[in-house]
Amino acid sequence: MVLFLPPVWASTQAMIRLDFSLTANGLSIARSLAVAAAIVMSAAAPLHAQDPSPSFAPDAGINLPPIDAPVQNYAPPRAGNPLAAPGEGTITLSAKLVEGGPDITRGLVWRIFGETAGEDGTLPLVASARGGVATLSLEPGSYLVHASFGRAGATKRIRIGPDFNRESVVLEAGGLKLDALLSGGVRIPPDDLRFSIYEQDEDATGERPLIIPNVKPGTVVRLNSGTYHVVSRYGDLNARVAGDIRVEAGKVTEATMEHRAAELTVKLVRQENGEALADTSWTIVDEAGETVREEVGAFASMVLAEGSYTAVAKNRERVFSRDFVVVPGRNQDVEVIAAEGAAAP
Repeated sequence: MVLFLPPVWASTQAMIRLDFSLTANGLSIARSLAVAAAIVMSAAAPLHAQDPSPSFAPDAGINLPPIDAPVQNYAPPRAGNPLAAPGEGTITLSAKLVEGGPDITRGLVWRIFGETAGEDGTLPLVASARGGVATLSLEPGSYLVHASFGRAGATKRIRIGPDFNRESVVLEAGGLKLDALLSGGVRIPPDDLRFSIYEQDEDATGERPLIIPNVKPGTVVRLNSGTYHVVSRYGDLNARVAGDIRVEAGKVTEATMEHRAAELTVKLVRQENGEALADTSWTIVDEAGETVREEVGAFASMVLAEGSYTAVAKNRERVFSRDFVVVPGRNQDVEVIAAEGAAAP
């Protein structure tokens, strides 16, 4: 069942769409709040615990060393002998996406920190491992263990005794898979489309902290459960839409955003359908008078958001212009005529 609600802000065309779908765990709800665009949420599919992940980030509020540092094999399990050396304890670490779920079998990064901070105020890294379930030998005592799975992470305080120890970390993490279409369902070339994922809330400067930039469409990004602010960029100019998307633990939330934009090419010609004049300087101005693009060449190709624009062409000290309108999903060529008497002031 799909439910469309009316616009939530009078100044935008935003809509909320709720997708209700039955999963193995019962009824799930995927929700999106879009800014100036509709975001279409699909059913939240299960996130497989064995999916690999190339990157990681620390938990907030814990003064750890840089988590993006390369992983080294500190305190590995003793080859051929599962028992710890005298005075050491053995710890086996496992992680789950959700409570009661299966162990994650690969793609994890484990880091174990001592509890006493150094002179720089950070905790010392005493052990690390990469993969799934990890077994390490350490001196008895208290430690902080951080597990990373993609951009999802969790930290847990553990205590290692002289005997065999086992600890499990619950990440409460899910996945986010993003895509975007043009109005009418027209697909956007993947190379022209990128997403940036931000925290939902603004910081003291009024900006949302960036979590991960330049996400390719179709990529599953692993995140802790929660709501995130997503910005979709079509091209490199002003074709952008944004929305808040909820990630559920143990599931992949798929979101498709709608762009109201089009591709166009401008050229300066002496007559309609004529050959483009070389060595032309281009300036594209929006209806507010702001410069959107400047370029030099016979052609200027770009992606622009829906709206009214003016193309200004300068060639051999003469300036010509033409107003044009960008219609969502309608790619077009814009010809500026370099005719006598048509020069712009």
